[in-house]
Amino acid sequence: MINISQRVEIAEHEIEWQFIRSSGAGGQNVNKVATAAQLIFDIQSSSLPDFYKQRLLRLADHRITQSGKIIIKCQETRSQARNRELALEQLIELIRSVARVQKKRIATRPSRAAKEKRLQSKKQQGQKKALRKKDF
Repeated sequence: MINISQRVEIAEHEIEWQFIRSSGAGGQNVNKVATAAQLIFDIQSSSLPDFYKQRLLRLADHRITQSGKIIIKCQETRSQARNRELALEQLIELIRSVARVQKKRIATRPSRAAKEKRLQSKKQQGQKKALRKKDF
């Protein structure tokens, strides 16, 4: 079981792994060994609570497909095991990010002093530019 929070866990069998060859530099090792890890997690068929599922599906993230699957590809290291760990960490962080509820923003107005300070700085900037002008 993979712990997301104190109450939420996902089973190992819900995650599908594919190992592919990494791209980029690395000499013969790149051509011979499948070190890049690709994690596939289906949001709809997972055991996550509905709250998490809905928030994940609404999230605008390039790793979430239209069909509701999270695909994370990791090829940062030369080790397949380490790439697998990093991909799993990214999945956990993505799921945890939707659990945090954003504080509602309270609209405020700038104070009178702040408005005057802003206008004063604009006047100074205008005067500075006026001094740069060449009179012919």
